[in-house]
Amino acid sequence: MRNPRIFQQSSFAINQIATLSEDAFGHVVRVLRLKEGDIITLFNGTEPFQYSAELYKVTKKLAEIKILSQEENNTESPLNIHLGQGISRGDRMDFTLQKSVELGVNTITPLFTARCGVKLNTERLEKKRQQWQKIVISACEQSGRASVPLVNEPMLLADWLQQESSALKINLHPKAQHSIMNLPMVNTRVRLLIGPEGGLSNEEIIQANECNFHDVLLGPRVLRTETAALTAITALQCRFGDLH
Repeated sequence: MRNPRIFQQSSFAINQIATLSEDAFGHVVRVLRLKEGDIITLFNGTEPFQYSAELYKVTKKLAEIKILSQEENNTESPLNIHLGQGISRGDRMDFTLQKSVELGVNTITPLFTARCGVKLNTERLEKKRQQWQKIVISACEQSGRASVPLVNEPMLLADWLQQESSALKINLHPKAQHSIMNLPMVNTRVRLLIGPEGGLSNEEIIQANECNFHDVLLGPRVLRTETAALTAITALQCRFGDLH
């Protein structure tokens, strides 16, 4: 079995003795039940490196590690994708975030739209955002990524559309005339807009067009929100990124 990959937001150096964070300790010791002498792989989410580390000292409350080696991690796509995802109910949103990270998304902004059907107060909204960020971290641990995408604070669709960006702006639309595979690429950045269950309203689609979003078609079938996001990301990575 390969060494488990563990995220810890710290700086590492070879031969350094460090203490695992509370989250990392819980996963390594309580869940995986690893012991002194076992090897794990660490990454901090900001550097293009990962580190091999040995469990150096393990108690009931903490675990110390010794950094053995550093290696470069080249798993990031040359295509930078910012996903604006209409908030969907239940596990659909969790699934979309997890799989979009595996496919190489760099930034995720959950969006309140006319048909999202999710209402949260400020406290619950922040807890939900933290939960989504943990899902993203777990997806990075599983998929081998060294860079951890940021889950932005959820916002209104209208505010997200108004943000300045030089990226190619894309909105999926079942009646669009152009295929996602025929789009011109002016740089390596894409802003991808995906509606929630029920899709975007006609007013929201018009508003997106006014903000220079291009309506594109994925195919003749109507896709669920989670399927649409992942299919579009895959198509973009095949066309402009590192899927072959």
